[in-house]
Amino acid sequence: MSLIQLTIKGISYSQTQTGAYALVLSEIDGERTLPIIIGAFEAQSIAIALEKEIRPPRPLTHDLFKTFADRYLVKVKQVIIHKLVDGVFFSSLISEKDGVEEVIDARTSDAIAIAVRFKAPIYTYESILDKAGIYLKAEDESLDELGLESDDFLSEIISETPKEVKKQKSINELYKELDAAVANEDYELAAKIRDEISKRS
Repeated sequence: MSLIQLTIKGISYSQTQTGAYALVLSEIDGERTLPIIIGAFEAQSIAIALEKEIRPPRPLTHDLFKTFADRYLVKVKQVIIHKLVDGVFFSSLISEKDGVEEVIDARTSDAIAIAVRFKAPIYTYESILDKAGIYLKAEDESLDELGLESDDFLSEIISETPKEVKKQKSINELYKELDAAVANEDYELAAKIRDEISKRS
């Protein structure tokens, strides 16, 4: 069976499971998308890894895995979503050390959070896309077609801009608050402040 490479299209609130998120993957050379329900922690971890501006002061679990693997010269080469049973996706991390490959079973959400940190490609099989893939009608239609709200990563994990982020605050004040929020590991507030800064830039 040939492998099909996927890319991360977005993360949104799941409308089917309370407190969960939908990670949407899409074919690189195709039109199908693959929505996967994941937990809030994994959604935040993936979103933070994709972000360029927000860095946690202390490592998250998946950051620790990356540091540990780097220290012991283990490389994650790719992630394969290889099975779908009763709506649950099963994945494998393909790792390598000293020229020896190992296949490690992993939850799909963890595997993707790790793949993003290693810049490793994500693959699945045609049979899985046939079973669970969704066609979008046109390139310009984003996650709305899936009943999701947007394809903006951290913005979907947070709600509206809070009262703490007032428009009358200066850019310098917002940057100071951004640094404080990251230092306090309040990534939701940090993302809201970042969004407010971006709006004004």
